[in-house]
Amino acid sequence: MFENLSDRLERSFKILKGEGKITEINVAETLKDVRRALLDADVNYKTAKEFTETVKVKAIGQNVLTAVKPQQLMVKIVHDELAALMGGTAVDVNIKGNPAVILMSGLQGSGKTTFSGKLANMLKSKRGKNPLLVAADVYRPAAIEQLKVLGEQIDVPVYFEEDNKNPVKIAQNAIQYAKQHGKDLVIVDTAGRLAIDEQMMNEIEAVKKAINPQEILFVVDAMTGQDAVNTAKEFNSRLNFDGVILTKLDGDTRGGAALSIRSVVNKPIKFVGTGEKMDAIDVFHPERMADRILGMGDIVSLVEKAREQYDEEEARKLQKKIAKNQFDFNDFIAQIQQIKKMGNLKDLASMIPGVGKQIKELDIDDDAFKSIEAIIQSMTPAERTNPEVLNGNRKARIAKGSGTDVQEVNKLLKQFDETRKMMKMMTSGGGKQMMKNMKRR
Repeated sequence: MFENLSDRLERSFKILKGEGKITEINVAETLKDVRRALLDADVNYKTAKEFTETVKVKAIGQNVLTAVKPQQLMVKIVHDELAALMGGTAVDVNIKGNPAVILMSGLQGSGKTTFSGKLANMLKSKRGKNPLLVAADVYRPAAIEQLKVLGEQIDVPVYFEEDNKNPVKIAQNAIQYAKQHGKDLVIVDTAGRLAIDEQMMNEIEAVKKAINPQEILFVVDAMTGQDAVNTAKEFNSRLNFDGVILTKLDGDTRGGAALSIRSVVNKPIKFVGTGEKMDAIDVFHPERMADRILGMGDIVSLVEKAREQYDEEEARKLQKKIAKNQFDFNDFIAQIQQIKKMGNLKDLASMIPGVGKQIKELDIDDDAFKSIEAIIQSMTPAERTNPEVLNGNRKARIAKGSGTDVQEVNKLLKQFDETRKMMKMMTSGGGKQMMKNMKRR
């Protein structure tokens, strides 16, 4: 997402390269290109116009410091305004209440049911909630079954009434069930249509009135572009929802919905969906998204993802093993598993400043570790613990068992040996000496 917009904005800023100062003429030329880039990204026309006008006012007359070039200053202004356009700061979901009730709304196909499961999983694992999912979509074939399958995946119960076609009664009964069974969070998945119609709007308004939810979230597919913004306006006029969820941000989308929706409906984007897995949900941070749009990476989100998979006790044990030069293939494969849990490899790499652009054309396969895992899993427990015992015959057996060749096995052994040496150096006096040398410079 945003790759084309990032490239276009970068080209726009190059207009100022070599300029000694910001003037009305070079700003106008740059912003004309910026506006064109935003429109090509499917940003609402009025939003794009107002955005460039605001940037122009802030840019003209700025005193450019000797250490800051006009191009750099313009990037900073555009960054700050992009963050402001998307809401400025992250906005939390309201889960106060006993039980707290969240009503999900949106069109059919937006990913509403799947995201209901993702949200339940996130609030259960990260916020300690005890959720109940409610299947109140009585029209779509297999909607109840889909939610039941998702509930089983994340170990969250699903309330449904197979023969009841009244979503208002189902939602009311579910809240009573939650109170009786100690559930402190109820997430109600409602019906959608392929397009907005009066029956659907009247129905979801009736559900809202009957259950008085703490939070109403509007789920929208980011790939629908300006249609997403128009749909959001319609839903907001009837429901006055509290926040927006953008799904499919990992898809081939121009990103216009993310940039336009906040300014058009004046409601915050609270969460984004970034993949198919049940943990592929992120809190929406406008500043971090602005960083990514302008090719600055998102190192804070990367660190947060790493921390979620980080076990302090395991890390201490690992550090002791490294210090004693006992790091083995069991530890190596455990680290690979942790990296894989963090998400899509290309997305993770793009969060590193300066890397996103370099890997844009690369096809980074999520199965990149597959052959490494196959080789390690073809070793005996003794071989994983003591790689030194691997002779020619053993390597041939491992290659055959993993569907690779001896050359690949040797390559992995060499990489493992180099990794082990580097880790040993970093945890011993060598690493400390290196840090001292860096401080002296």
